[in-house]
Amino acid sequence: MHMNSLTPNLMVENVKETAQFYKDHLGFELIMSVPLLENFEWAMMRCGDVEIMFQSRSSFGKEFEFMKDSGIGASQTLYFSVNGIEELFSKIRENVEIINELHSTSYGMTEFTMRDDSGYILVFSERL
Repeated sequence: MHMNSLTPNLMVENVKETAQFYKDHLGFELIMSVPLLENFEWAMMRCGDVEIMFQSRSSFGKEFEFMKDSGIGASQTLYFSVNGIEELFSKIRENVEIINELHSTSYGMTEFTMRDDSGYILVFSERL
């Protein structure tokens, strides 16, 4: 078996607002949405080789009924490998909630952690 990619599908309250957050702060572009214009129920976004999907709570609950009353946010982090971490951190630090400031780790990375508009924890990392 060979796996080709992993694309998280995250439940959010407002897909359009979350898509705008990722576009404005992290440089993602909208690839697809359902419907195509207003009141998105689902959207796929891309930045470089990274893709993320966002799905509304109501749509997610219809597809995965056992999750319809689940909280939004996560008990895990999304870990992004990037180039130019200092530039990214400088660009967004005043406009997003920073959880952990930019720092060097014992395992040879420079990282920072933020929370997105839906409560998901995003870790950005670059090899020293």
